Amino acid sequence: MVAVGTIVWLSSELMFFAGLFAMYFQIRSVSAPLWAEQTAKLNVPFASVNCLILVVSSLWCQLGVWKAEAGQKSRTGKVWQTGFLDGLRRGHAGKPSWGMREWYVVTYIFGALFISGQIFEYAELVSEGVTLSADRYGSVFYMTTGFHGMHVTGGLIAFLLIIGRTFTTKNYSHAQAIGAVVTSYYWHFVDVVWVALFATIYLLK
Repeated sequence: MVAVGTIVWLSSELMFFAGLFAMYFQIRSVSAPLWAEQTAKLNVPFASVNCLILVVSSLWCQLGVWKAEAGQKSRTGKVWQTGFLDGLRRGHAGKPSWGMREWYVVTYIFGALFISGQIFEYAELVSEGVTLSADRYGSVFYMTTGFHGMHVTGGLIAFLLIIGRTFTTKNYSHAQAIGAVVTSYYWHFVDVVWVALFATIYLLK
């Protein structure tokens, strides 16, 4: 029921972002000269790397999900024995590998790097006069990317809670694994939304 409820909630979030996309395209359609001027200030290479960081974080998250489903909450070997390739094949076979905790910690780090990159980009754009109240473009840019950034921050908080739970229990139960799984649903969702936002804002300038 938790998984079903999460999917229903994410469906409502999808409608929310659909509204933001509609707003973006509508305002852009009547402000072509402004868009041509302001989008030239975007640092596309930097944003591309930042986007890649978030996309890769979904891979780490999914590896953590498979470990959670297998009941492995933490690593069984040395810290450098990640078991990455075995994880991709969903092979466990008693080999030393990272557990859900380690993969979720890496996911958290990549997510935090993405948010840090977004803050750095905001600072650069503000220094060039692109602010929330400067014009239509600034308002739409910060609203769409800002709301997404808030969702990513919410996901990071969820990761901290899931990681924290692995330290408070000896037996990793199915109910706890479900918490890790539904968190991954949310994380994959915000990743997909960002790919769409990135294509819309940075590529379809």
